[in-house]
Amino acid sequence: MNLSKRRGALVAAGIATALVLSACGGSDESGSEGGGATGGTFSMYINEPENPLVPGNTTESEGSQVVKSLWTGLIQYGPEGEVEYSGVADSIESEDNVTWTVKLKEGWTFHDGSPVTAQSFVDAWNYTAYSPNTQGASYFFANIEGYDALQAPTDDEGNVTGEPTATEMTGLAVEDDTTFTVTLTDPFAQFPVTVGYNAFFPLPESFFEDPEAAGTNPIGNGPFKADGEFVPGTGITLSKYEDYAGDNAAQADGVEYKIFADLNTAYTEVQAGNLDITRDVPPDAITTAADEFGDRFLESPSSQFTYVGFPTYDPRYSDKRVRQAFSMAINREEITEAIFNGTRAPADSAIAPVVDGYREGACEYCEVDVDRANELLDEAGFDRTQPVELWFNSGAGHDAWMEAVGNQLRENLGVEYQLRGDLDFSQYLPLADEKGFTGPFRLAWAMDYPSPQNYLEPLYSTAALPPAGSNTAFYSNPEFDELVNEGNRASSNDEAIDFYNQAEDVLLEDMPIIPMFFGLEQAVHSENVSGVFVDVFGQVDTSKVTVNS
Repeated sequence: MNLSKRRGALVAAGIATALVLSACGGSDESGSEGGGATGGTFSMYINEPENPLVPGNTTESEGSQVVKSLWTGLIQYGPEGEVEYSGVADSIESEDNVTWTVKLKEGWTFHDGSPVTAQSFVDAWNYTAYSPNTQGASYFFANIEGYDALQAPTDDEGNVTGEPTATEMTGLAVEDDTTFTVTLTDPFAQFPVTVGYNAFFPLPESFFEDPEAAGTNPIGNGPFKADGEFVPGTGITLSKYEDYAGDNAAQADGVEYKIFADLNTAYTEVQAGNLDITRDVPPDAITTAADEFGDRFLESPSSQFTYVGFPTYDPRYSDKRVRQAFSMAINREEITEAIFNGTRAPADSAIAPVVDGYREGACEYCEVDVDRANELLDEAGFDRTQPVELWFNSGAGHDAWMEAVGNQLRENLGVEYQLRGDLDFSQYLPLADEKGFTGPFRLAWAMDYPSPQNYLEPLYSTAALPPAGSNTAFYSNPEFDELVNEGNRASSNDEAIDFYNQAEDVLLEDMPIIPMFFGLEQAVHSENVSGVFVDVFGQVDTSKVTVNS
């Protein structure tokens, strides 16, 4: 998810039963103690979501935070990314890792009172996969039989030249109201691990009558329901869904998601007691937040991975030697100390340390080597007389460290730079999908499910090129794709990780992105709330938040 985070999670500030790849992270001990009386309402800061609140088109952190309050999927993830069968699924089983039988629990309903059935999932997945619907999470269904028939034909330049040949994937079949089967194109033992991601959430029949309206006034099956429409620039108010069928019913009566254009403003509002929760802390407040907020300053392990991507479609950045040179000219450790006071770790891999499959020092070109960087730049014939444009989304605290990157490029490579940080997150991501960047661009990823595969395939595979996925560098390498596919088909955890690591090696040689930082989740909250915890995905489980007064 990409983070303004953009989720795999992009970010604004990723056998008979499941093969679960381990994830380590924080525990509830890092959060505030609960115990407040149930009831009451609280407020939380988000940045502007990229798209209307439709699960299959919400692939970034801001919209995902709201969607997770409104929906519950087949499975859920614990604070450390562990799989929990506390969602709609009673079981997800297979004898060959190809055909999976999903059995649902009874009694689940949508917020409009209609039942959650097997058809609710099958219809939602077909809608998301069907390319004319331009859903950003379409790619996540690419391994289901019949997905290709739902994709419109295109020419060599990616222009649509016709209509898909089908509207439903042949690999999905409803057996009865509480049972459906999923047939994959290849064995994928991790399939049950993936389906807690919001791309796999169900949709009610009413959604298909008017999808546009449903994105503004969403109807889910989660612990909170929408009290009215989502208003761009303002936010949305949710209230407790009294007929919620899950174990994790909302403790509070409601949550108000408030949009602020600038993280500093949101932080100031929490300081003043006018806002209850912000999941991020401005870089210049990191050194003081712990003392000011005490146990209301939260810090926990994160799956977040910040990177600088290259527009590989731009001839200036199409040579991997240019990309390698830029990476070796950047001193990540200096930036993490000077800007983040050591609360970020310099990235030496494209896979975060919180998942099994991370390798320390995997990235050869992440080591500072100014002499070699200049040699590579000369070999590639890079024009140093033209400035480099550095892109990042506004209002999320990225100005200082992106300027530091520019200063290092100027000092170490003799290349001037211009900062392009004037777009908010909801404008920034569409530009990325449209090949609109004219230089290196900042993005971050938090995992959607606990697997190294989630740090590779959704971001860099050919199948994940926009609009179907989050490959905004527009990188494509058949060797990388095949190694990821081999990992997906593997029958054991160790075998899968070996293939994913080989794919990462190919990626880190081609360098379509510069790994920058691994993060910590840092948040603050007011005295009005307890039970606040930011999980390894960078999300707050709003159902567990209690209001103290």
